[in-house]
Amino acid sequence: MADVRSVGDISDYIADKLGGAVLSHEISSGELTLIVAREQIAKTLSFLRDDVNCQFKQLMDICGADYPERENRFDVVYHLLSMTQNGRIRVKIQTDEDTPVPSVTGVFSSASWWEREAWDLYGIYFSGHPDLRRILTDYGFEGHPLRKDFPLTGYVEVRYDDEQKRVVYEPVKLTQEFRNFDFLSPWEGAARSLPGDEKADAEDGSAEEEGEATK
Repeated sequence: MADVRSVGDISDYIADKLGGAVLSHEISSGELTLIVAREQIAKTLSFLRDDVNCQFKQLMDICGADYPERENRFDVVYHLLSMTQNGRIRVKIQTDEDTPVPSVTGVFSSASWWEREAWDLYGIYFSGHPDLRRILTDYGFEGHPLRKDFPLTGYVEVRYDDEQKRVVYEPVKLTQEFRNFDFLSPWEGAARSLPGDEKADAEDGSAEEEGEATK
């Protein structure tokens, strides 16, 4: 068994064991992040799960991030936990709108819903997923709402209409009566006293009167 004592040691150990699969690594706030070749993600997670010096046996999360200015605009980020080593590790890969990412449901069964979420919200396709369909938006929804270029208008929303007793689709709209606020920005404060402030205003007035009387 290798002597792996620190985050720096384990990063070198993993890079040595996985060879070209690890493109780079960095340590920030005591946590290790691996940047891995997209096609090697299943191999990498299998190693991190099974190797005796790693034992990252819990997949805590898979999430996406969108950087539209890049050629490979999407990051897919995997967060792993090792109860044995009392440590965490982050694994990142990159992909574009058209290139699928290998599914890791065969490594961690819990990846299924998170990969569906990344597909639903970002449009990141996972090849080999057993049931890749939307999970947060409805089945008739068009587009992927967490993309940076997703428009704020021109789409429909689904709701249950109590009068028609059925689900209806209609253009997304913001009900106006809920948008007419009386307040300024939180940095400037309210333009008038809020309910419940009457006592504070009265106390301020009394303090000012006392100050004038002592002059």
